[in-house]
Amino acid sequence: MSLLKLAWKNIIANPWTLVLNLILFALGIGLINFLLLFNDQVKEKFESNLAQIDMVIGAKGSPLQMILCSMYHVDNPTGNIKIEEAKPFLNPKHPLIKMAVPLSLGDNYRSYRIVGTTYDILDLYNAKVGQGNKWLHDEEVTIGAIVASKTGLKIGDKFVSSHGFEEDEDLAHDHSALKVVGVLEPTGSVIDQLILTNTATIWNVHAHEGESHDHHDHEEHSHDHDHNHDNSVEDLLNHPEEEITNILIRFKNKKNFQSLSMPRNINENTDLMAASPAYQINNLNANIGVGTNALRYLALLIAFVSGLSIFISLFKSLQERKYELALMRVNGASPGQLAWLILLEGLVLAILGFVLGIIVSHLASALMGQAMSDAYQYDFSAWKFGRNEAKLLIASLLIGIVAALIPAFKAFKTDISKTLSGK
Repeated sequence: MSLLKLAWKNIIANPWTLVLNLILFALGIGLINFLLLFNDQVKEKFESNLAQIDMVIGAKGSPLQMILCSMYHVDNPTGNIKIEEAKPFLNPKHPLIKMAVPLSLGDNYRSYRIVGTTYDILDLYNAKVGQGNKWLHDEEVTIGAIVASKTGLKIGDKFVSSHGFEEDEDLAHDHSALKVVGVLEPTGSVIDQLILTNTATIWNVHAHEGESHDHHDHEEHSHDHDHNHDNSVEDLLNHPEEEITNILIRFKNKKNFQSLSMPRNINENTDLMAASPAYQINNLNANIGVGTNALRYLALLIAFVSGLSIFISLFKSLQERKYELALMRVNGASPGQLAWLILLEGLVLAILGFVLGIIVSHLASALMGQAMSDAYQYDFSAWKFGRNEAKLLIASLLIGIVAALIPAFKAFKTDISKTLSGK
């Protein structure tokens, strides 16, 4: 019988001990890997959606809330701002601003946000139309790849939007249907989950509700905004009394002193609020890191306890099997073979615990990913394997070896005569 088969028989001889060791080991490895998977994907989503945006301008409130709303679309707006107030930053000839992308938010379709904006947003996220065309007239939309795949919308389809960011039939804008004219190619960024249209469409939809216009105003806007209007910043400047939600800014020179001081100047000297996405996201990552670090320490503690449990079980097993080991020596087994047998038991337990922990972590990631998708429309890949798993495998093998070292050494030093004589 090979040493590996013998090691396996010794392991399964104590099923309850085996189960306890595997549960502890799998919990430690599983929790560590789950945290690594979650952190990596959240960080990836944050970084992919920064889109070289240097500053966001909006209404006074929480800077982080504004960033999460306008760039990640997972929070509510801090309010709206008048184009008249934002006019200096929408000026195409601004000496410091390379690109200014206005956003008008407030509606959704099946929890996917509808964004009134300009064609510049496509350049911001390096997005291209895969099917059909860009929106052109009022009530026309171009949808992201995820929106198309999850809702089944295709070119030519019409749908009714709802007020707010959660699907609610009671808040549907039944008077106005939007028409899909294009579908974007997948980008891996937040634009995949957006429904894009011109700003006038957002104004017109809410004009019907009497939120900011009367009926006469709506007719005037419908006439004025149609036929390729409001698809550029220059068009928006013709409507100073209208409102938008935010402006995404990309500077010409990020290291310019005037550019660096612009957010502070806006916050101190205007009724608007400006925030740096990089600064806010770094703070958010730091705050999240406090919680994940605590869980990581807990996972490391569990992994240590599991290693200790393997050591105790191997040591106890060694005491119970000392006559068996002595007989193996009598039958020709070398001290090295006895030591290797014990090491194999530790390695087998570590590998089994690792495999079980990895499976558990990916199952947990799948559940978390589904919850995140339902809540925020973000897709998370639960079955994405990376170099972290390889590192954890090496760590698991080391734990198994270290836990088995002392029992293996005692097996190596087995004294045949003393053991068989019962001394």
